[in-house]
Amino acid sequence: MILEKINKPNDIKNLEPIEYNQLADEIRQFLIENISKTGGHLASNLGVVELTMALHIVFNLPQDKLIWDVGHQSYTHKILTGRKNQFEQLRKFGGMSGFPKRNESHYDAFDTGHSSTSISAGLGYVCARDIKKEHYNVISVIGDGALTGGMAYEALNNASQVKGNFIIVLNDNNMSISKNVGGVSKMLGDIRASDSYYDLKEGVTNTLYKIPMGDVLVDKIKKTKTNLKQFIVPNQMFEGMGITYLGPVNGHDIEKLIKIFKVAKRIDHAVLVHVVTQKGHGYKPAERNPSKFHGIAPFDIKTGKVLSVPSQKSYSEVFSEAICRIAKNDPKVTAITAAMPDGTGLSKFSKWYPDRFFDVGIAEAHAVTFSAGLAAGGLKPVFAVYSSFLQRAYDQILHDVCIQQLHVVFAIDRAGLVGSDGETHQGIFDLSFLATIPNMTIFAPKNAWELEAGLEFSLEQYNGPFAIRYPRGSAVMDFEEFNQPIVLGESEIMYYEKDILLMAVGNMVAIADNVRNNLKQKGYNVSLINARFIKPLDESTIFKSSREHKLFVTMEENVISGGFGESVCQLVSELQLPIKVLNIALPDDYIEHGSVDILKCEAGIDAETVTERIISFYENSIKY
Repeated sequence: MILEKINKPNDIKNLEPIEYNQLADEIRQFLIENISKTGGHLASNLGVVELTMALHIVFNLPQDKLIWDVGHQSYTHKILTGRKNQFEQLRKFGGMSGFPKRNESHYDAFDTGHSSTSISAGLGYVCARDIKKEHYNVISVIGDGALTGGMAYEALNNASQVKGNFIIVLNDNNMSISKNVGGVSKMLGDIRASDSYYDLKEGVTNTLYKIPMGDVLVDKIKKTKTNLKQFIVPNQMFEGMGITYLGPVNGHDIEKLIKIFKVAKRIDHAVLVHVVTQKGHGYKPAERNPSKFHGIAPFDIKTGKVLSVPSQKSYSEVFSEAICRIAKNDPKVTAITAAMPDGTGLSKFSKWYPDRFFDVGIAEAHAVTFSAGLAAGGLKPVFAVYSSFLQRAYDQILHDVCIQQLHVVFAIDRAGLVGSDGETHQGIFDLSFLATIPNMTIFAPKNAWELEAGLEFSLEQYNGPFAIRYPRGSAVMDFEEFNQPIVLGESEIMYYEKDILLMAVGNMVAIADNVRNNLKQKGYNVSLINARFIKPLDESTIFKSSREHKLFVTMEENVISGGFGESVCQLVSELQLPIKVLNIALPDDYIEHGSVDILKCEAGIDAETVTERIISFYENSIKY
């Protein structure tokens, strides 16, 4: 077993080249076996095994800085940096993260979790290196999908001005550029990736500079070469930006990868190395269905089937069925996704209504303004997006949608704690950042029925910016007896007594119901309200409830800063209501990875902890 020789950082440098391919096979088997037990990102990691090995062989980490875009493909990197024995606890609470983390290892140069960021971060490292007169290489790996994000092009534009070495690795596994480049570019890539070519190019240039008018000749040769290349080779976008292009190279041929990276190290400006890989490489189920194995729960290795299938529909599935049903009767309804039709539940819509479905790629900011344009044109766009990714489009929501009061519906999936993906993916800020925006309406359903009803209300009975936020996982099917029609800005009174009033948002209604039962068993009088609308607040119900209650308890799966609880506190203060308020929310912090149940307990928003907090607060601050 070659993998047994890899126990600490840079052990790979001690291997013989003849051992490289066997190590790649063993790493793949290791990843398949471990992820089949823990779950995680499989297809993307299987696709970059040789690429990662070559980078570790050619460069000197951690002195050289290796930055992964998104970072979910960094598993092989973690194996090669001494973290092989931590995979049993991958993505579990207190265990190893599924993404690069600087506080986990100094071999992780930059924390990543969202796409299109690595070139910007790498460029920052390059400039810091040059200002401090230090000497190391910076390598930014970015996928072809991430190049649909505008931030990547902004960084490429700046990278063209770099005077020192900066290596950008384009991990291309499904991009049109690999089809368009063709045989001529492959031929040029093979020639340019040779040391002899680079030596000749460098020698001729240096010689010409020494003769009279040599600089003029060099300039004319460069212009002639560029014009010729653009004539015979399509899509030489990078060269046109002043970034040297090398490739394409087979991303599963370690020898060729090592060779081209050694050439890239010698270039004294920005260079892009185009690497063609296959997602899921080496495991047939993942090769056939890379989307399924992008992020997968524990599965059977032989069949590729997930071991535990949810017994009931997820919120994403409920949303999927609801938008398709509404769109059947309303031809103005359109759907937009930022490269996540499967994850957001829009795959069915894309098949039923292809002319009204738009996948804009990993470009959330563009998606929002594009939706604004659809709305201005008289349609009813629904942008389905994960909460953590909507953060990237705050300006567009504020400037392009809400100022104009355009009828754009934001279907915000994965709102609240999402679990194993950790800090970069927890959807715990949307209530706070959306509530700051004038003209925005925010709705949170307590169960599956309310999600369907809320979506229909937002599209058929409302005209303006409307956000519906719902959590990851199985949809709550309880509370069927509570189905009060949805009215703008009105909460739903589920139980009305006196003394203690629980005001819960979305999926926290189920926890609030458990808390109420706990308190009732201990002799307390407890009311329960399903808030439904975070903005606008139900001021009337809050005002009336202050007459019969001594304590308001707000409950939300959002950070406390700027959330629903703070809005209630502000209203109570403005109205000078004689009431105490206890806010139950997530701390003003980032929440690490782990199962949602564990994270709720750690954050103190589980039913038992909330019950104890309410009793303590009530007995100490109100009763006496």
